[in-house]
Amino acid sequence: MSERRRDITSGLPEMKPGEVWLVGAGPGDPGLLTLHAVNALETADAIVHDALVSDACLGLARPDALIEFAGKRGGKPSPKQRDISLRLIELAREGRRVLRLKGGDPFVFGRGGEEALTLVEHGVPFRIVPGVTAGIGGLAYAGIPATHRDINHTVTFLTGHDASGLVPDRIDWAGVARGSQVIVMYMAMKHIALITERLIAAGRSADEPVAFVTNATMPDQAVLETTLGRAVADLAAAGLEPPAIVVVGEVVRFRAALDWLGATSGRVLTPDPLGLRGGRKDTA
Repeated sequence: MSERRRDITSGLPEMKPGEVWLVGAGPGDPGLLTLHAVNALETADAIVHDALVSDACLGLARPDALIEFAGKRGGKPSPKQRDISLRLIELAREGRRVLRLKGGDPFVFGRGGEEALTLVEHGVPFRIVPGVTAGIGGLAYAGIPATHRDINHTVTFLTGHDASGLVPDRIDWAGVARGSQVIVMYMAMKHIALITERLIAAGRSADEPVAFVTNATMPDQAVLETTLGRAVADLAAAGLEPPAIVVVGEVVRFRAALDWLGATSGRVLTPDPLGLRGGRKDTA
């Protein structure tokens, strides 16, 4: 370890035996890990990780660390949430330094709140380490800004399925359609036909841009640009599979200018794809 590296990590909080750290690993690219996350990976005696944590991130763990998979994937056999939480308690009571490593951010559709409440219930000390959520980081790697001052002043993050695996009935789809210029959806690919139907019925244009970002930030990231009206057919033709982030809104058009990853492979970017900057001077 370099002296510079020691200086960076020396002032970070120490993971103590019997503690559980709920840590966000980001969308997958290990470069998006926070220093707290890296420190936890290098310190933890036991790591319990979900299905969206990349091998590259887990590769930073101590060689002798106990690593357990506790991934929950729709339509596949998965451990029960209660069992995962109780396993964290069991490991902590064995005196281990426990890292619960979750893709994205533990408090953004990551069940981190549920696990933390169980730790409180059982008197287990814990720490929360936020991570880069896929709805921000994944879109950035696709060249799509979640906000742009000329396009939107609101953005809504929602999940495409509830605990039962169905489209959430408690979402006011008409209200979301009317009130949010940009909609970012997690775990929505399975039910995209019903979701697009509800948004169009609530007044969104069938021609409104939509993008699917699969395996966001990873080497095999893929992006499909389409519209609300063509989303179902184009997705089926593309053959893309989850995990994916889905974004609805005019910000998708900025990808023609901001696909920085595509530019590294030769894509020619188009300045001002929406024709917004003509003669305007930028101000702070």
